[in-house]
Amino acid sequence: MDLSSNSNGGLEQGRANNNNKEVVEVANKSSLRGSDLMLRFLAFATTLVAAIVLGTDKQTKLVSMQVVPTLPPLSIPVTAKWHYLSAFVYFVVANAIACAYAALSLLLVLASRGKKKGLTMLIITMDLLMVALLFSSGGAALAVGLIGYQGNSHVQWNKVCNVFGKFCHQVAGAIVVSLLGSAVFLLLVLLATLNLHKKHH
Repeated sequence: MDLSSNSNGGLEQGRANNNNKEVVEVANKSSLRGSDLMLRFLAFATTLVAAIVLGTDKQTKLVSMQVVPTLPPLSIPVTAKWHYLSAFVYFVVANAIACAYAALSLLLVLASRGKKKGLTMLIITMDLLMVALLFSSGGAALAVGLIGYQGNSHVQWNKVCNVFGKFCHQVAGAIVVSLLGSAVFLLLVLLATLNLHKKHH
């Protein structure tokens, strides 16, 4: 029985197994990095679209107003603009910040290639902040939007979306797109957490 040939065969098999593990690890890293880059680009696109859609929202309508009871109502042009409401201003600014950060983080991830641990932790923290920022701004805009659609009889606030339909539809579209951006940033946080868990186990 040739012991040397058996030991050599065992060593070669061990090396082959190690090589296979290394190939799998490299493939997993490439897959995670590709997913990260794609999600960051998607976050950039959604927040950019949301900021533009609401930031360009404007509609002018002729509204009948009774000035004097004895005279017929007058048709007065009334304009609805996004910056008339602080919740919409907050929404546009929050999405603009998230969009700028998504572009910056995309460049940083491309440059670092995941080799700098400190930078990775900073990006995860900032991603989490973007989730909070976008969800809070989306919630504020949604609350104001619901008042526009339904009004509030308790404080005598009339609904306005029956008059400014296009304006309200554009607001609704911007909120939906922004919430998609929030979900993308949340996925980025979950993906980074999963990656860190795999590295330490």
